[in-house]
Amino acid sequence: MSDKVRWGILSTANIGRRVIPAIHASHNGLVAAVGSRSLERAQAFAEEQHIPRAYGSYENLLADNSIDAIYLPLPNSMHAEWSIKCAEAGLPTLCEKPFARDAFEAQSIVDAFSRQGVLLAEAFMYRFHPQHAKVKEIVAAGGIGELQFINSSFTFPISDEANIRLSKSLSGGSLMDVGCYCVNLMRFMTGEEPERVTASAGIGKTTGVDEALAGTLEFPSGVIGHFESGLRAYRQHSYTLKGSSGMITVPTSFVPDKTADTIVQHWQDDDYTEHIIPAIDHYQLMAEDFADALLNERAPRFPPADAVNNMVVVDALLAGAR
Repeated sequence: MSDKVRWGILSTANIGRRVIPAIHASHNGLVAAVGSRSLERAQAFAEEQHIPRAYGSYENLLADNSIDAIYLPLPNSMHAEWSIKCAEAGLPTLCEKPFARDAFEAQSIVDAFSRQGVLLAEAFMYRFHPQHAKVKEIVAAGGIGELQFINSSFTFPISDEANIRLSKSLSGGSLMDVGCYCVNLMRFMTGEEPERVTASAGIGKTTGVDEALAGTLEFPSGVIGHFESGLRAYRQHSYTLKGSSGMITVPTSFVPDKTADTIVQHWQDDDYTEHIIPAIDHYQLMAEDFADALLNERAPRFPPADAVNNMVVVDALLAGAR
């Protein structure tokens, strides 16, 4: 391997249009090839995204010996099958969230990579944005007193009824698509796994998926988290932490504009402070962390076991909602 990781992109999924430019911009990676089930589609995507090679099957991409790592943005229902094939091909893999259809599949992915001794991580890009580190820093310094509540929302309206997020067979739904961010955020901020979860969902009459879901997570420390996820509601992606003497709000938390500064709003007693976080591409930071881990033979910043634990909570919420 050279000083740059040569990435293969497993599918022409739309999310790649955010991740691929981030890899192009990274200091330690480059996009070498893309694979699709259609050679014509792969070639068109490769031309659009400035990718040197295109393959008309996923298998052909995995057989390319010049590829160092795979970014896998396939539909949720295909994550386990193709992640495991990447492991068997000896290819380190950055797999899109949610990691799998359920915790059992997620663990099977982790086990496959462990057996092969191959690097694996979940592509929860939001965690790499410095604004969340600032929030944790404020909380750790006692800036809101004792943390008591976390409230989060991630909603947006889907206009295309053919969108895979509305497909039950492809493991769609609001929790799997955007609610999983809220779950991960609460676990990330508390550093704990919830002891109890409850949920209510609005199931689409024609889609059969949770188009709206509200959940509550109760943590061992006493922190209570509440979140909303939705595929038919007005766009919002934010969270608030409330403590005994203060509060923090992050108005653009999960998908901030990479060209714009973000704001962490902090109230402590009668004082208010705005922490300005310079614009940055968190997709690029995520890709650089994975590439650095591969080049320097270290673990990625967030271990794959975290992906399994997140799916455990998602499974419990879905079971409760049903």
